[in-house]
Amino acid sequence: MRLRLAATGLALAASVTAVAAVTAGSAGAAQPGAGVTPATGTPAATLKGSAALNPALQGVLSRMPDPVVAGALVRRDGAGVAVGPVTADAHFRIGSVTKTFTSTVVLQLVAERRIALDAPARRYVPELLPEAYDRVTVRQLLDHTSGLPMPAPTPGPKDGPGWQFTSVRPADSLRASFAAAAAATQPPPAPGSEQQYNGLNSLVLGLLVEKVTGRSLADELERRIIRPLHLRHTSLPAADDLSIPSPHATVYVAGHDVTEQSPYPWAEGGMISTAADLERFFTALFRGRLLPPAQQKLVFDVPRVRSAAGNTNCFGGPACFSVGGLMSYRLGDQEVVWGKTGSRPGWDNGFFATKDLRHRVTYSLNSTGAASPLTHIQQVVGAALVD
Repeated sequence: MRLRLAATGLALAASVTAVAAVTAGSAGAAQPGAGVTPATGTPAATLKGSAALNPALQGVLSRMPDPVVAGALVRRDGAGVAVGPVTADAHFRIGSVTKTFTSTVVLQLVAERRIALDAPARRYVPELLPEAYDRVTVRQLLDHTSGLPMPAPTPGPKDGPGWQFTSVRPADSLRASFAAAAAATQPPPAPGSEQQYNGLNSLVLGLLVEKVTGRSLADELERRIIRPLHLRHTSLPAADDLSIPSPHATVYVAGHDVTEQSPYPWAEGGMISTAADLERFFTALFRGRLLPPAQQKLVFDVPRVRSAAGNTNCFGGPACFSVGGLMSYRLGDQEVVWGKTGSRPGWDNGFFATKDLRHRVTYSLNSTGAASPLTHIQQVVGAALVD
């Protein structure tokens, strides 16, 4: 069975030079390059953890570590395993999987009639969005049809040593992005005309949540999702909190330990979690435990528009992101599965499941930087969702 699955542009960019090892203590304890990158021809690793995985997934994982993936943890239908220098219960930076948490909070506020789904977003945050975007609705921010500009450049190795500690405030990121768009000659697509996967949408939504509730997004996530679901290993770190709880992988970019890094992506990519916690969250979301029926329908509601020509997701065909922040993918010529990918430097992660939760998989791969881990992601997800 072949899975046509695309990782997000952020996932691919973040993983392209990452190398991972593991530490049982604090971040930064391991030394760069110390037995981290497996050589070509490395013998198949023994799976650490449960042996309850299906044969197809065991076969995929038995070929890791390899020159592309130094470590992997995978949880299928409640059973977790790990290969390479990482453990099945490790914490990881979930990247854009955060977007689904943010979208869920917004939809809860819609259910409470504190936010109108089809109201202009500027009604709530007029100071954030220029007048040129006064037609953009909350729904369009959620389903990535807003036409907001592409994000301004973010910190990376090009910025020199210590780039991973650089923090960018959400409002500043938005301001820089809109300024760049104002100087561009090509107008943005009309709101609702096409789907263009864009983290700025989630930044606006996070700030909108804070404006409407009068509390921080972290507090709202804690109160509405993390505590009710007992997600004891899930958090949205403060902007100045560079740490990650143990156990975790120790990851490198261009030979530098970047395990401690700024969580500046915030509402669109700043959260930390574990495979077990993510499985619990998505299971609750799929089963309607977090939203009333009217909003639950939106979790799987994909707009009937084209995917933007330059989009790194959905393969340039129809839209694939729902109002609830999920991605839809068809397993070969068979059923559609739902989930979300995400990454930060050193981690490529995701959750996917059949809509009825018959099968579900959570993964986190630590790539070496030798090549994109996309094929590995395809193989893991495709094998995990086979009956």
